[in-house]
Amino acid sequence: MRVLVVGGGGREHALVWRLARAGHEVVAAPGNPGIAAVADCVAVGAGDLDGLEQLARERAVDLVVVGPEAPLVAGLADRLRATGVAVFGPSAKGAQLEGSKSFSKLFFQRHGIRTAEFAVCDSVAEADAAIGRLSGRMGGDVVVKADGLAAGKGVVVCSTTDEARATARRMIDERAFGDAGARVIVERVLIGQELSVMALTDGRRYEILAQAEDHKPIFDGDKGPNTGGMGTVSPAPWASAELIERAAREIFDPTLAGLRDDGIDYRGVLYAGLMVAPDGAPWLLEYNCRFGDPETQPVMRRFASDPGEWLAGAAAGRLPDGHIEWDPRTAVCVVLAAEGYPASPNKGDEITGIDAVDSDDVVVFHAGTQRRGDQLVTSGGRVLGVTAMGTGLDEARARAYSAVERIRFRGMQYRRDIGGRPTASTRTNE
Repeated sequence: MRVLVVGGGGREHALVWRLARAGHEVVAAPGNPGIAAVADCVAVGAGDLDGLEQLARERAVDLVVVGPEAPLVAGLADRLRATGVAVFGPSAKGAQLEGSKSFSKLFFQRHGIRTAEFAVCDSVAEADAAIGRLSGRMGGDVVVKADGLAAGKGVVVCSTTDEARATARRMIDERAFGDAGARVIVERVLIGQELSVMALTDGRRYEILAQAEDHKPIFDGDKGPNTGGMGTVSPAPWASAELIERAAREIFDPTLAGLRDDGIDYRGVLYAGLMVAPDGAPWLLEYNCRFGDPETQPVMRRFASDPGEWLAGAAAGRLPDGHIEWDPRTAVCVVLAAEGYPASPNKGDEITGIDAVDSDDVVVFHAGTQRRGDQLVTSGGRVLGVTAMGTGLDEARARAYSAVERIRFRGMQYRRDIGGRPTASTRTNE
């Protein structure tokens, strides 16, 4: 097939790399220097809906795979489908599962999906009342979330009612996240073990992908501020088959039924952020409407079937029969981040050493990179995802970190304990 992949980050590089390995012709918009090595990159931004529609028509693509959430929320899939283009990605209505936390939480409540107790608040007064009601049950701990897309920064776990009220005020009155925080969700804290589970769906059936465990805080030992993700391991060492079966039965089954009941034709990824309680029950924190980043990097390394067949099947409303085949080995992705990330990442620093990473078992996925003349330089917070395969976790980690040692750029940050958790860590619903 000829496939157009929308986006230019590490997730998109992993998708493009795997599609190209399966023999498909890939066009990327806008892509990045790593993607350019295996696909045709066109300088059309992921937010340029008119340009993407024109590009899909000019290139006569068989399938469009949308990477980021923002163009899906803006209705890119609807526009392309209206012109007869097959799209892997939900409609704008379906993308509201990620685009609006109030939409998603009310959806969970309406369809009996286990989630934290919450309140939707449109004013500071409503938020103050909700904080007082919910925090009284948990000794002061509540979560305040901006309703709309806030680039992963709109969720604050607050340890006191004063902190929660100040956070809600910053979002609603001071517009700390612009219009995304004009409405907030106040949520009861959940304690447990966090797990990401992605599934492909054609709107009727779904296929759960190999699970991945993310490491979000910037520093070793899960210290420091949260990020978009500093590394991932697939499969998660502690996630049992029984847990995944329970998540399928108690989370994904009612979600698909609810989407059908609400008349939403959802074709794409359902990416569930779960909190596994001490009693083993999975609680749904949130859905994302696209592939995770950096979860996609190790998952695509282990994807042994033809991804084009599965993505096109979902887009057409007919997933293939059978199940996806997976490489039984372990994959570890270590993210290399720019100096100053996550608050204020530096840009323009030269990157060297990628060419020295020469192994069939290691792929370096580009995220925040660009070309400046003959130099490869940093252009974003998360710069590279060094992704290695091994017959076990120890071998995969050793290969990943051996490759990391060959790469250099000024102020390079990375965690040295990706995949080092023997069991899941206890977290709150961030």
